Parts: sequence; structure tokens; C-alpha cells
Amino acid sequence: MLPARQTPEPSTPMVLPPAKIATSFLVLAAFVALFATKWGYFTLCPETCTNCPHSGYFEYECAGRPHQSSWSSWWHPHHAVEKERHHSSRAQRAGATTKDWNILYYLGGNGPWVEKVHNVVEGGIAVPDGCKVEQIHMMARHAERYPVGKASERIRSLHHKLKTSEKTLEGDLAFVNNWQLFWSDEHNGHLTTTGPFSGTLGAFTTGVRLRTRYHDLIDQAQTGVGKIRFWASDSARVIDTARYFAVGFFGLNWTNIAHLEVIPETSDRGGDTLTPGDTCPEYLDDREEGYDKGARLTELYRSNYLNATRERFLNQNPSIEFNDEHLFAMQEICGFETTVRGSSPWCDAFTQDEFISFEYARDLLHYYRSGPGTKYAGTMGWLWLNATTNLMLEGHSAGPLFLSFVHDGDIAPMITALDIINEDEHLPITHIPQKRRWRKSQVAPMGGRVIFEMLSCGVEESREKYVRININDGITALPDCQSGPGQSCPLDDFVAKMKRRGEELGDFREKCGLSDDAADRITFLHQKAVVGSSQPEAGWLVSSAIDTSDP
Repeated sequence: MLPARQTPEPSTPMVLPPAKIATSFLVLAAFVALFATKWGYFTLCPETCTNCPHSGYFEYECAGRPHQSSWSSWWHPHHAVEKERHHSSRAQRAGATTKDWNILYYLGGNGPWVEKVHNVVEGGIAVPDGCKVEQIHMMARHAERYPVGKASERIRSLHHKLKTSEKTLEGDLAFVNNWQLFWSDEHNGHLTTTGPFSGTLGAFTTGVRLRTRYHDLIDQAQTGVGKIRFWASDSARVIDTARYFAVGFFGLNWTNIAHLEVIPETSDRGGDTLTPGDTCPEYLDDREEGYDKGARLTELYRSNYLNATRERFLNQNPSIEFNDEHLFAMQEICGFETTVRGSSPWCDAFTQDEFISFEYARDLLHYYRSGPGTKYAGTMGWLWLNATTNLMLEGHSAGPLFLSFVHDGDIAPMITALDIINEDEHLPITHIPQKRRWRKSQVAPMGGRVIFEMLSCGVEESREKYVRININDGITALPDCQSGPGQSCPLDDFVAKMKRRGEELGDFREKCGLSDDAADRITFLHQKAVVGSSQPEAGWLVSSAIDTSDP
């Protein structure tokens, strides 16, 4: 459980010290950080872990130790203890962290990365006994970012209302009298760069974590021809995430090792894309069943749960009234500000019940916008899934590493096509089903990732291949294919399932209203050398969609 966070003091311009002083400072800082980390480890996990199945997964070996220490817990360890003295209550302020409540799980994908904890296979992420990972395929969302689009507009509208009202707020909103906005226009949609949950830090840390798990695959990949290719859709925050990740995964000299290929997000790509939602005209134009469906149903739901909140704020501040957009923006700020400042007073303006409802509103938005609730999602998501399945069939000769960076609206269709977190019935807008599987915070949080591991298990003479799916560090079994080690899916069965899904979901061009000469598949996802290409200094280049389907 992550302890409560302290809001960091406003930063001041940094003046670089002389080299010798800087070196001494870095050594001292490293020593203090090491001491703090060790203190946190031995305090929370004093006994040696004796049943650790895989030394490469040390960070997960002791369940009582946090995956990454928060800054405040390093320097103020008593804060975590104080917070846990509270008794859990749904009427309690949502920002208070207890053993039963962590606000990060109720931000609906607007906050820091969290691991998947619902409907996961017991035993953790360690590789099953007798198995080894031979190939991985990752689809990852960009890391933590500033608000953009409608969320940015809502928050700025709220901020303008608050600052121009010339009223002194009371009660739960009293803090607003001294509160300042946490970003400016030039930051819109970019990775956050401050605080313990900064997007730049998160992307780098993810790279280091996965290097720890899969360092053998990096070594194997470098024995091939040319640089290791990996992919990002053409968005600044996605590209930046891939590059910060690369520093952690490949090292500072990553441009000498790897080749980041940027895939345009333009509509003319057809099926040869990482962002099928941008290339499917029917999906974008269909007001009832397409992209707009999620927002429409979410508005219907939130109009019910926000009534009590509005009444409470109005009782405390009779001279100012908030509409649904304002109230929803307040809850959105909780997550976005936390990624920038480490915490947010807006979280405590609401109860736990109100954030449970907010989480569900965000679940509805993405379930019906780009998940199982729209008829287009599966067909869009099958493009990447089909290309990935073919690489698994190709096996060792295809290469061991395939890393793709995209948006959350691209992960949801892929998960829909995979048919792994689909509901028995579509999510209702009248109430919250407590046993639902689709939880946006755990499906595609900022920095979220889905990793397909191709396992080789058994004795050397007769090793069998299996597919295991890791969603945000929670191993998730396919409902109808989990007979392998650690509830993995035999490769042959996985391939057969993907073939059936492709037949069920239909042709991408037909579903999206594209012409017959439009691309119907992904062609760039491979590790074959690009003949005649040169690596730009920045370490990435835009793909021209090399067709390798029929060499």
C-alpha cells in the first residue's frame, strides 16, 4: 500500500554547482537515498524472503514492502503510520490512505500508474517453474501527463469560475482560497516532470524494471542484424515516453542499440497503424455506437451521483453553485494534480463513496468509447493482436522483443479483441456492479502496459510453448484458455482462439467503411533490418510502412 504523499514545495530555478561540489553532493545524495531505501525495506520487510521463486523479480518478493518508496515516506516515515490509524469508512475523506483505501485506484486512469489487483492469478509475476520467457510483446500507454482536451477545458473553466467569483469559500472547499493551478497552456498533454509520480520518471523506471526482468532478451536481440526496433504512435507524449523508457531499458547509449520508429496517427494509414481509432471513419462518425457513445452514457450516469455533492457544497457556500461539469472537473483535478505535485487537496474535498462513483463514471466512459461497449473496438484491436500472434508463430527467428507505445484508447480495443476482461453483460448506467472486471484504473492507467510473454516450458528435449498475459503487473488468465503453467495458454490454443476472434470480428476495412485498396493489416511490426535507412540523431524516424507480409 502506498503511504500518504506530501505536496512538495514549489520548485526554484536550479543553479549548477562547480563540478567537484556537484560530485560530492551526488555521492552524499546517493548514500542518503540508499540508506532511506534500505530503512524502508528492513522496516517493512524485516525477514528474508525464503520462498522467492526467481531472483530477477526481487522487487516483488516481499509483499509488505512498497514497490517504490514515496519521497515523503523516506524523510517522514511517521506520516504513513498516522494515516493508517484512521478507521475505514465510505464517508471518510477520499485522500486519506489506509490499509483498506488507496485513492490511486479510484482515479479512473487520470492518476499515477497502479498495478492490477482484481481478477489476477495468484503467485505474482515470477516465471512458472520449469519455464523461461523467449519472447515479449508489449503495448504500453504513455506515462503520466498533464490534462488535455475536454478535461483541460473543464478544469480551466472551473478555475476561472473560482477565481472570478470574489467569494471566500468555506467548508470542504476552503483550501481553494489559496490554491493555484498546477500547469500552463504549453504543458497541455505533455508528460509531467515533477513530483514522485512524474511521467518522465515513471517511463524511465518502467524501463529499468523491465530491463531487470528481461535483460537476457535484450542480449539475445542484440545478436541479430541491425538495431532493435520499437514503435511509438506520432504523439509527443507517446514518443517522449518511449525515449525515457529506452534510457532505462537499453541504457544512456540507447540510440546505438535501438531504433524508435514513429508511426503516423493520420487517417490515411488504414489498418497499418497503432491508432486504429484515428483511421476508422465509421467509428468516428457513428454518434450512437461509435466514439461519442462513452461520453453520452457517462453524462447520464454522473448526473445522478453528483447531486448529493452539489447539495453539500451549496450548503457550505450558498453564494456559488456548481454544475456537473464543475464537480466532475474537481474530481479530475485530484488525479492530475497528484501526478504533478505528489498529492492534491481536491481528493479530500470528496468522500470515498463519491470517488467510487467517479471511478465508475470513468469506467463507463472508456468501456463504451473504446472498449467492449462499442461494436468497433474488437475489430480495431485485432490489428495489433493479429500481427503479434503471427510473430509468436514465427518464433525465435522473429526476434525476442516487440515494444509498442500508444494511447489508452488504443489499448482498450486490443483488450476487447483479446476477450480477456469482457463483462457477461454490458455495464449499466443506473448502478455500480461491484463484481465488474472492467476497471479503467487497472486496465489502462497512465503508464499502463499489457505484456504478452511467450513461455517455453518443460525439459529441453520436449519444450512446449505457452502465452502468458501480464496486465500492469497482474497476471491475467484468458477465461477459456488457462491450462498451461501459471494458468497460461498453450500457444496452439492461443493461435486458434485469435483466428476465431478474427473471423468473429470481421474485416477492418469493411467495418470502418474504407475502400478495398486501404491497408487491412499492420506491416511494420517486425525486427527485419530496414535496408538503406539511416538513424537520425534523435534516435527515431517515421515509418513508411514496409510490407513484409509476403517476402
